[in-house]
Amino acid sequence: MTPEDNQKDWEDEILHPALEEHPERKERFETSSGIELPRLLTPPPQESYPESLGFPGQYPFTRGIQPTMYRGRLWTMRQYAGYASAQESNARYRYLLEQGQSGLSVAFDLPTQIGYDADDPVAEGEVGKVGVSISSLEDMLALFDGIPLDKVSTSMTINAPAAVLLALYIAVAKRQGVDPASLRGTIQNDILKEYIARGTYIFPPRPSMRLITDVIQYCRQHIPHWNTISISGYHIREAGSTAVQEVAFTLSNGIAYVEAAIAAGLAVDDFAPQLSFFFNAHNNFLEEIAKFRAARRLWASIMKDRFKASNPRSWMLRFHTQTAGSTLTAQQPDNNVVRVAVQALAAVMGGTQSLHTNSKDEALWLPTESSVRVALRTQQILAHESGVGDSVDPLAGSYLIEHLTDQIEARARNYIARIDDVGGALAAIESGFVQNEIQDAAYRFQQALEKNEEIVVGVNAYQTHEKIELEQLRVDPVIEEHARARLAALRSRRDAQAVSDRLTHLAAAAQTYENLMPLLIECVEHDITLGEICNILRRCWGEYQPTNAL
Repeated sequence: MTPEDNQKDWEDEILHPALEEHPERKERFETSSGIELPRLLTPPPQESYPESLGFPGQYPFTRGIQPTMYRGRLWTMRQYAGYASAQESNARYRYLLEQGQSGLSVAFDLPTQIGYDADDPVAEGEVGKVGVSISSLEDMLALFDGIPLDKVSTSMTINAPAAVLLALYIAVAKRQGVDPASLRGTIQNDILKEYIARGTYIFPPRPSMRLITDVIQYCRQHIPHWNTISISGYHIREAGSTAVQEVAFTLSNGIAYVEAAIAAGLAVDDFAPQLSFFFNAHNNFLEEIAKFRAARRLWASIMKDRFKASNPRSWMLRFHTQTAGSTLTAQQPDNNVVRVAVQALAAVMGGTQSLHTNSKDEALWLPTESSVRVALRTQQILAHESGVGDSVDPLAGSYLIEHLTDQIEARARNYIARIDDVGGALAAIESGFVQNEIQDAAYRFQQALEKNEEIVVGVNAYQTHEKIELEQLRVDPVIEEHARARLAALRSRRDAQAVSDRLTHLAAAAQTYENLMPLLIECVEHDITLGEICNILRRCWGEYQPTNAL
């Protein structure tokens, strides 16, 4: 009897009677990307497995980039943190390290993200609110006080002024007596997604791309273990994209960065091994696992076939994951603990290299120490109690997982082809194509939510009327006053002529093809502030004015 005969017997004898007794609750079951979930999947031809799956640590890396995955080493537990002053954030980092966190992840406040000092009028009322305020080397030294930079890896979520923050980090290492060549970590440095989804840009795209390639070139020569860019799909997903769009738009941005680095004179295998990615872990558990597998496989083929990279490390998509902030609800915040656990499990089963788990109260205010601890414990329970890390690729061969992986890859390839047709990621952003696609997806989801076609527990179903009584973390307004006073004192004691000379040199160099990183390091070591550096570059390059999406 053939497999087809067996399936027909099952349908006639088992399925149809069951459907008559219990009709299915929806006409069509599908993922958040609109991929239909068939009622039944049968084994694909075995001969297709070796090429599409391979083995862990082997091209095309569908099953993971390391042959032993978490059996050899657990993922890095990297909780994103930072608020108020450098001193307060330093205390939070020390606490997290004491609680078992294995890497630092720095959140910067909004003025820092867009290149303003804490005493700039633009920064008023925002200092330390959504991250730590960093204006000077003095601040950066306080942020990492007592934390040896040769012993920890640090991720910094900063984009438009990423080169300046990296310069500050290098200067701190030198003050600690640490050889910058030994530094390990990641700087996000992904400006394209700012134009797409987030908005914390400063300069127009082309000079911004120049800063990125300057960082890539400098790190290749001087900080070989540093991940020079974390190409982010996280914020694309937070803006409302589907899982397929997250993969497609992120990898299209990656293609643009590779092309820019090659145009700057770098050989692909000289920098590609230090590229990294940053993805969202959303609620649709099986689709998310398949998304990570599809992204790995797609990037491997892009690097090998499109860019002719020959180093296997250049083919590897290494990524950090953060659970989905946009799924957290202010209603019934305890439910968020469950959401985060499900999302974190998807990231782990999808093969992430590092992970941040959100805190339950983030839809309400800055996370408290106790809620941050629960978020970290979620990762530790997955690592040490669940057993999911004991198998290298626990869901490989699942008919549905492989089906979803194939579908996500195919649909993402189609999007990438469309972006190529309009001239690449930068042209697609400038025309508003990418933004429009995300807006349409977000609108469709909101419509489904309002029609109760999508259920968010505690929001449009299973509501309760409860008074939320949680510990709350508030940023004291005096933080801003102290930051202004420190900057005034800094400016009064530094060498004014040395500052003027270096800012003049920076302005001249910005109009050339000179790599700006050595000069940025020199500037911050002479107590020139983040805002002063960015204001010089603003005058040289202008500020980005967004194109309205149609």
